[in-house]
Amino acid sequence: MKYQQEILSTIIVVVFVIICYQISKNAIRRFATLKSIDPNRKKAILNFSYLIYYLIAGTVLAIIWGVDIKEFTIFISSVLAVLGVSFVAQWSLLSNLTASVILFFYHPLRIGDRIRILDKDFDWTGEIKDITGFYLLIKTDQGEQITLPNSLVMQKGIEMLDKKTIVETLSPKDNTI
Repeated sequence: MKYQQEILSTIIVVVFVIICYQISKNAIRRFATLKSIDPNRKKAILNFSYLIYYLIAGTVLAIIWGVDIKEFTIFISSVLAVLGVSFVAQWSLLSNLTASVILFFYHPLRIGDRIRILDKDFDWTGEIKDITGFYLLIKTDQGEQITLPNSLVMQKGIEMLDKKTIVETLSPKDNTI
């Protein structure tokens, strides 16, 4: 067969990607369960990891099937240049997606937690209602619905509150907890 080596290499790459995909999917699911992370956030991170696997597999398969490296690098650099221009135009979108991944894996914020955003201009204290790919939604103690970009959450100081702290901050006449 003329393409025996390419077919064998393709099968190996596909099997390797499927195995890595399953391992990372199980690891992300275990991590999400361990940290009590919302299923929507887990799904967003899983989709992001799938995208990375598909890009890597596509690149490797293109090289296996004989795409000229010089032409391939020109193509990739052209695509990256277009993406770079579009990401500069939409820098906040990219920074919010990156912040979402960081919040998922490394930040102790969870849906249902009570927090205080440490800001000199605003006194936002309330419960986290949702964390999406772009925004953190908070319902304040005054009943306001606040939406903060994830990149801003990474920049601001956040105080994690517990029930005891909340009771102490209420005035005696408002203490109905």
